Amino acid sequence: MAKAIRFHQTGGPEVLCWEEVALADPGPGEARVRHEACGVNFVDVYQRSGLYPMPLPACAGNEAAGVVEAVGPGVTVVQPGDRVAYAGVAGAACEARNLAADRLCRLPDGISAEQGAAMMLKGLTVQYLIRRTHRVQAGDTVLWHAAAGGVGLIACQWLKALGAVVIGTAGSDAKCRLALAHGADHCINYHTEDFAARVRELTGGAGVPVVYDSVGQATFAGSIACLQPLGLMVSFGNASGAVPPVDPGLLARNGSLFLTRPSLGTYTARRADLEAGARELFEIVLSGKVRIAIGQRYALRDAAQAYRDLEARATTGSGVLVV
Repeated sequence: MAKAIRFHQTGGPEVLCWEEVALADPGPGEARVRHEACGVNFVDVYQRSGLYPMPLPACAGNEAAGVVEAVGPGVTVVQPGDRVAYAGVAGAACEARNLAADRLCRLPDGISAEQGAAMMLKGLTVQYLIRRTHRVQAGDTVLWHAAAGGVGLIACQWLKALGAVVIGTAGSDAKCRLALAHGADHCINYHTEDFAARVRELTGGAGVPVVYDSVGQATFAGSIACLQPLGLMVSFGNASGAVPPVDPGLLARNGSLFLTRPSLGTYTARRADLEAGARELFEIVLSGKVRIAIGQRYALRDAAQAYRDLEARATTGSGVLVV
């Protein structure tokens, strides 16, 4: 048996329950992982709210780190005793679980379980966004919304290491200071400034070649206005709500723009891509160029409070649930 954070209906954090669940031996291709820490992410909110439908009842969470306790028949990628982390596999907010072994990545020495749980989903997201969705080059100017969040702080540092000029946005002056301390060259408080106008000012009217937007409804139109002709709008989240239907003519009128809605699941579907992304993530963290900022720690059983804080925009950096 293992304790887990589950929900039997969609809704707010109040629907989360601390329950005991049965834990069978791992089946073919599976490994059982005893968690030490679990990540807290907006995708968890989307699933619990029903924005991303999933079968109920369900266990919350999509990211964790711990130790392999047992493996099922045919498993060769990990073995009992391995320190591992994973991302993008629903049901992570629990003490222990079985999951497909080929979704696990061995944690290198020098990266703790808490760091692993705080960085896998967010760090792999940054990796595919800036190295594959749009391969950022030295000298590129990039606009990154929610720059003081868990994904944003990793992105600011990584982009700076690549030699990019980073324009961030955040919801307070304090959060802007945090983004600036983590590599952003400029940070715009979108509650007190028109971020689209400010981006145009910072770029001499040219706009930016790429915008990374996880905020969604509240920033989408402004993000489009920030792009230079042939620019790429990367919409990868809905923290403020889903983006309304888009008229393709909007892209033409604003300079033959490109629009993509990528997901980590697609970019890491192949084991080889998962391993390559994790390897690049681990290397830049171990190099010291990217530091994983854990802004909040909660006991696993207090997950509801962790999500209340996340949804209230009362967090900075990454949050972890300590098992």
